[in-house]
Amino acid sequence: MNKEEQLTTGFRDLYNKMVSLNKDKMEDALRGYKASEVHCVEYIGKNADSNVTKLAESFYMTRGAISKITKKLIEKGLIESFQKPDNKKEIYFRLTAQGEVIYNIHEGLHQEFQERDKAVFEQVTEEQINSMLSFVEKYNSHLDAEIKKKGMNIKPE
Repeated sequence: MNKEEQLTTGFRDLYNKMVSLNKDKMEDALRGYKASEVHCVEYIGKNADSNVTKLAESFYMTRGAISKITKKLIEKGLIESFQKPDNKKEIYFRLTAQGEVIYNIHEGLHQEFQERDKAVFEQVTEEQINSMLSFVEKYNSHLDAEIKKKGMNIKPE
């Protein structure tokens, strides 16, 4: 196996292990909500002026798919839509009090997972982290360009 194969296999294995370790805890704490719904809540909680277009671009999904998810989130009372006084055309989303609860549970779980993995990151130098971040950014940009070239709509996990 060459270095590129080792690296991509390593990334896949890391991802699968993280998902496996985190899945049960996430499902227990966020029972009744799909991953796509929780990720939309997270995005809206972190990004002011979230709208269908921004969500679709962020998740590599169609605007139609995002519209279905946001409709469910409104029905579940997690988000509400609003318009700005100076822009009656665009519809934006914000979290409701119930949405804030889900957002905080999700963020708390992420912090818990980071704490669990802290021992590994303490062993890595800042230079090594910066090198890995640079690689991940380059690889992400490459994959974004490939996705755009193919006109694909995919959803990142």
